[in-house]
Amino acid sequence: MIPYGRQDISKKDIDNVVKVLKSDFITQGPVVSQFEASLAKYVSAKHCIVSNSATSALHAACHSLDIGKGDIVWAPAISFVATSNAALYCGSKIEFLDIDPDTFNICTFELAEKLKVASKKNKLPKLIIAVHLCGQSAEMKKIYTLKKQYGFKIIEDASHAIGATFNGHRVGSCKYSDLTVFSFHPVKIITTGEGGAVLTNDAKLASKVRRFISHGVTKNKKDFKLPSHGPWYYEQQSLGYNYRMNDIQAALGISQLKKIDSFVKKRNIIAERYNKSLKGLPLDLPMVSKNSASSYHLYVIRLKSAEAELRNKLFSYLLDKGINVNIHYIPIYKQPFYSDNHVSKKFFLKNCENYYSRAISIPIYPSLTINEQKYVIKSIKDGLILLSSSL
Repeated sequence: MIPYGRQDISKKDIDNVVKVLKSDFITQGPVVSQFEASLAKYVSAKHCIVSNSATSALHAACHSLDIGKGDIVWAPAISFVATSNAALYCGSKIEFLDIDPDTFNICTFELAEKLKVASKKNKLPKLIIAVHLCGQSAEMKKIYTLKKQYGFKIIEDASHAIGATFNGHRVGSCKYSDLTVFSFHPVKIITTGEGGAVLTNDAKLASKVRRFISHGVTKNKKDFKLPSHGPWYYEQQSLGYNYRMNDIQAALGISQLKKIDSFVKKRNIIAERYNKSLKGLPLDLPMVSKNSASSYHLYVIRLKSAEAELRNKLFSYLLDKGINVNIHYIPIYKQPFYSDNHVSKKFFLKNCENYYSRAISIPIYPSLTINEQKYVIKSIKDGLILLSSSL
């Protein structure tokens, strides 16, 4: 079975992890700090805090912005449920945004119109979470311009997009946002097994995130509210969670980060082969904006027809051929939890529905061989021929 994505673990990665396993620290040791420093340097952000998952990172990022009961958070409906769940963890209300039909990210034109209406009704969002789907940045400069006009905060959910750039800046630099979140799940660009990170240029936000992921506790003398009892002293200053990353994960992350540019280059080469080989078929292929460079976490093809039955038949055909395709994602508002509790059962976003009925994620990862890719391409072509003959 050819998966849609997979990790790329080398002997050097394994050796770095083993080195930590043989050291004095396997949980909260020096390697976590080293990984944070390396990540911050790579994306040119001032602060980095790593966590045990991107979901934890999203929760911590929302908390750092004081998102709470009565607040409104907007996020695109095409994302994994963790994006909107993080806002709900903080007690806020979630509202969903439609996507751009070409990039699958927030449609900034519709966002601007929605903000105008919300402003008149005095129902503006406190926070917008901009998802960088498939590895391409959302139009952050436009969203940032709207932020200055309407006063909301911005979190970039860049779970797919470490290694990508926007307007010449690495995603994660937070040039157009308050905080950025990365994911290090095995199928992402680099992996720590499970893991995430929060990047920011705001020292106060960084401090709040760091406390939140570690029980609300600080050991930083500068932050103490009471006189220290001695060198062992620490303070719990708020309610937090144990969302910390350990040194074993961080060791793998440091090793993987050294290869990230190579990984992204290979993914772009694979994407370009798909672009050339699938051109001319009854498919819409991924579009990358001129001001962006995608890390191609995903390569999503879309059938020209919006009849979900046709997409489903091609999906099943490819599975039968040993190609483990996937769909990223079901619009979040269609999930029972959301339709039962947070949106009307009749809620509908045109571009999200159109995307969902047509999309298939096909294999893309650095170790995908040319022969495997040729097999995927041939299978797609054969499947489309079979479908057309059955109509």
